[in-house]
Order: sequence, then structure tokens, then C-alpha cells
Amino acid sequence: MVLGLITTKTGALETVDALRARIDEAARYVPIDQLALGPQCGFASGIGGNFLSEQQQWAKLELMLETGRRVWG
Repeated sequence: MVLGLITTKTGALETVDALRARIDEAARYVPIDQLALGPQCGFASGIGGNFLSEQQQWAKLELMLETGRRVWG
């Protein structure tokens, strides 16, 4: 199950700790080895796209990778 916990609607960056807490919450219902982390949807999910810079998009992808490393190794 992919948890779409990283917003693609704004440039505000989530924290690793906040994402880990939400993953831990989901793991109460689904085994953690059956969970994955991803963005909530594409970075251009609307006709006009979303108001994120390329740098903000890369920062969110890096955050996703770092969180994944910390949770799943």
C-alpha cells in the first residue's frame, strides 16, 4: 500500500519525523513491509499544474528517499 503523505500542492516541506509518525500509525493496521511512501499525486495534477518550483519538487523527492531509508533501511 502506498501512503501518499507528501503533498504536491504546495512547496511546504514535510518533516521526516512527521512522515515517520504517520507511517507508524499506518503500520498499526498493515504490516510495515507492505507499506510504501509516495507523493499524494503528480506534481502537475491540475491543468495549470501546481505552484511548486523545480527545486521544491526535488526537495520533496529527496525527503521521500531520506524517510524511506530511515524507515525501511
